[in-house]
Amino acid sequence: MTETQLLLLPAFVHVALVMAVAVRMGQGRVRAVRGGRVKIRDVALDNSKWPDDLRKLGNNYQSQFQLPMLYYAVLALLVTTGLADTTAIVLSWIFIGTRVIHSFIHTGSNVVVQRFNAFIAGFGSLALMWAWFGLRLFWFG
Repeated sequence: MTETQLLLLPAFVHVALVMAVAVRMGQGRVRAVRGGRVKIRDVALDNSKWPDDLRKLGNNYQSQFQLPMLYYAVLALLVTTGLADTTAIVLSWIFIGTRVIHSFIHTGSNVVVQRFNAFIAGFGSLALMWAWFGLRLFWFG
């Protein structure tokens, strides 16, 4: 595999994670409506009316489009500039690994301290990824 392929492979893992959360959320919502746990008119404009287990999935799904936005931006820039390297690949895997851990905690036990620790680890790895890209782009190529 090329460095570009190795850099982008974690993005495919993240896309699979997002799809899995979306499917679980969608199936759960359909079951909740069909089972009478919630009425469509109650959730049409107010997501807080979904049962807690489905709110966790919905919140996690939304979180997959927040911090990862910066991840996909740096991936595109690394690929476009040809600056993908081993450090960027490792940081990419660390970031996606923390997203997977964060998602499992968020949609499972939802222990906030554990979830926060996973978030901070991901935030840190993403900050390092951007810093590394900046150094490669402007300092030592």
